[in-house]
Amino acid sequence: MTEPPQPPNQPPTPSGYGHLPGPPQPGYGYPQQGENPYAQQPPTQPMQPAQPMPHQPVPQQGHFPPPPGMPTVGVHPAGGAPQPPKKKTAVIVAAAVAGVLVLGTGGYFAFFDGGDEDPKKPVAQSSAPADGKPSTEPDKGDGSGNGSQGAEDLNAGRKQGEDKVLWLKTTKIDGPGMGVVAEGQWVVGDTVVKSVWKTLTAYGVTDGKQKWTLAFPTPICAVTRQTAAEAKTVVMVRDGDGDSATCNQMKQVDLKAGKEGWTKEVPKEGLFDIMTSPTVGITGDTVAISRSGTASAFKVSTGDKLFGSANAEGCKPDSYVVNKGKMIAISTCYDDDLSSEVSDADPVTGKKTWTFKLPAKYKVGAVYSLDPLVLDIGNQEKKERAIVVLGPDGKQRATVSGEGNFATECNNGIFHSVEVCSHTAVDGNTLYLPTVAESGKANEVVAFDLDTGKAKWRTPAGEGRTLTPLGAANGQLVAYRKAKGDQGGEVVSIPAAGGTPTALLRNPSGAAAPIERGFYNPLTDYVDGRFFIGVTMLSAKGTDEKLLMVFGK
Repeated sequence: MTEPPQPPNQPPTPSGYGHLPGPPQPGYGYPQQGENPYAQQPPTQPMQPAQPMPHQPVPQQGHFPPPPGMPTVGVHPAGGAPQPPKKKTAVIVAAAVAGVLVLGTGGYFAFFDGGDEDPKKPVAQSSAPADGKPSTEPDKGDGSGNGSQGAEDLNAGRKQGEDKVLWLKTTKIDGPGMGVVAEGQWVVGDTVVKSVWKTLTAYGVTDGKQKWTLAFPTPICAVTRQTAAEAKTVVMVRDGDGDSATCNQMKQVDLKAGKEGWTKEVPKEGLFDIMTSPTVGITGDTVAISRSGTASAFKVSTGDKLFGSANAEGCKPDSYVVNKGKMIAISTCYDDDLSSEVSDADPVTGKKTWTFKLPAKYKVGAVYSLDPLVLDIGNQEKKERAIVVLGPDGKQRATVSGEGNFATECNNGIFHSVEVCSHTAVDGNTLYLPTVAESGKANEVVAFDLDTGKAKWRTPAGEGRTLTPLGAANGQLVAYRKAKGDQGGEVVSIPAAGGTPTALLRNPSGAAAPIERGFYNPLTDYVDGRFFIGVTMLSAKGTDEKLLMVFGK
């Protein structure tokens, strides 16, 4: 998903429940507030082990009758932006719907419209020339090439037991006034590919040497982190350079070879199909393009259209959400209540085999996982919210209950289609959600049992630190513990059953730590024992800025 360009020292536009009319509401994707990167920080305490969830009394939850025709089920328990308000506003999430859903045996979730402190400003650093096109001159990756800082300098001050910076890429771009987006980042074999404005550039993962550059005539405006067979992906570019240009051109890209494939325009699904902030997702040979209440699917291999909202049976899909081989449709039913439903969708035909009807006035605000399917749904008018777990047949399995203010980076505003949240993780029957790091205080990751809907344990990040899930598999959560002061970050693993976190990678202290912690709202990957952290925005003022930093053994 892509938002309008914003200065990198400001947060993205606040986001709220997807597909709701009216101004954007505080929501799950709201950026966390960072500490001042230039302030002196106290020494950091070692990470504490996961703590069992204490039993706490929970307010009585309200409910209301199900919509007409809803079958009852057993009661079981989701241009530059202005600066956020300084005052926190917590929204208590009421439980749910009698005969349809209830928020567990108790508990509530809240979310903030911002924090007390201004966001952390990125540390300026540089690699492309002033026209925004990276140099084709090979980068040696050792400080002697274009836009690279020597690893020896970056590892100055590294302590015993810490790992090291492999390389750092910087860039210098003279672009449009509001800056440019850099939201593409893919680790493919021995290569990491980064998007910047109108270009894709590949670097060797071990040494940072430039492998290839692919330049487009117009800006890249939407990407997906997902790839199809043989490292093929689809990016979207604008149909021109002007302010009125539309983000409606699909391009297939071979991320291994650095070659461009087919280019096709996304056809409109109807008169009100507006290509505003499209979301791209890939599963198998299908790429889904969702935008402003309309969605279409195409073949990655050829660009041919498969299906879309216009020819869907029944309620019309607003979004096709894909992840890890699964696809669902989130649809609006154009009845008197504009009710909503979620269904599975065959990636080739779009056909559905089951449908989950949401309670009246409820909308899908976020998707935490597709396998199992975990939805965050809410009623904006009543300020009610529930996190619902569905089985493979689309029937309600459980509703998550707990307590906390969660920072999940879902980015689902009224102009954005719903996609799987980037800062949550699900593996088997466990959901991991990070809490908001408020005013420089430490946050936590909370683990929820998806069979019961109850919280199992919480892991504190440590004094003044932030812990963010990177992914979960094989009974282990992998998370990034952000750098603080002159202390580097860490990649840690935590067992699904809870316990003491194990450090997989210790980023170095000293010279590298201030650069690492200066990445605002970054893209992060942990692949084959290496940690990649890249920017999502560049000011494009012709000044040196960091682009991509890689850590390893």
